Amino acid sequence: MQHFLDFEKPIADLQARVAELRDTADSGDLNIGTEIKRLEKKSERMLDETYAKLTPWQKTQVARHPDRPHFKDYVAGFVEDFMPLAGDRAFSDDLAIIGGFGRIHGHRVLVMGHEKGDDTESRLRHNFGMAKPEGYRKAIRLMKLADRFGLPVVTLVDTPGAFPGIQAEERAQAEAIARSTQACLQLNVPIVAAIVGEGGSGGAIALSSANTVLMFEHAIYSVISPEGCASILWRTADKAADAAEAMRISASELKKLGVVDRVIPEPVGGAHRQPAEAIETLGKALNEELRKLAGVPGEKLRLSRRAKFLDMGK
Repeated sequence: MQHFLDFEKPIADLQARVAELRDTADSGDLNIGTEIKRLEKKSERMLDETYAKLTPWQKTQVARHPDRPHFKDYVAGFVEDFMPLAGDRAFSDDLAIIGGFGRIHGHRVLVMGHEKGDDTESRLRHNFGMAKPEGYRKAIRLMKLADRFGLPVVTLVDTPGAFPGIQAEERAQAEAIARSTQACLQLNVPIVAAIVGEGGSGGAIALSSANTVLMFEHAIYSVISPEGCASILWRTADKAADAAEAMRISASELKKLGVVDRVIPEPVGGAHRQPAEAIETLGKALNEELRKLAGVPGEKLRLSRRAKFLDMGK
């Protein structure tokens, strides 16, 4: 069953009406095909108009949609010969971050990213994409491997943030995030990051300090969640919509600010409605960016990446 968001209720009602008419047509001799087509066109037009003017808070809801493609879907869609690598060689294997070697449109790469899971069991297993210190230490280990073998790094970011539990703090969560960010900035190979859903806080920047940062049209990228920001500024999460507006978390705003380099269009109604199309579009975009960075000397890649992030906000 398709999951509709709150602001999609008029579209949901219209599509429910179409479904009822289809049942009527199938069960009798009534010829109501013309009315069904009219309502279908109206539904498509309403969906197009709604998604053309989403507010930042509505984009937040879309970015969190449970049916949105996840890391494993992207790997299945455009990564060939994927060979996963596990563990941080210090504590354990954190399944909130998955990584390994593979090929994207012929490019030999290290690809890694956050995995949220798509049902209750897998979400618990992957901790909803919220990595612990061992997850970021695994990311560091894999990035160093890629650097050693001269392979580009591709990261897919989709996390509400790093895991905030006491166990993570006991194992130096902040230090692990900082080291992972540092590892991104020190690479002598190309690194391309894509914000495919939520890009939350340091948990996102630890994998996205890249030469090129792509971002899906309806993804979000921010230093804190809208609810967290509202709780700090207004002492209530009910102001989350106002916080989302003020924080400028949408792809179009971040492109203007120079935080992201390229906005990837999504199918009408979001990536969750046409996941195969969204996955294919991202795969092609990654191929284009990897081609641009191929052959650039390692020192130049590293220095330009560092300068890019140091210049932000000037």
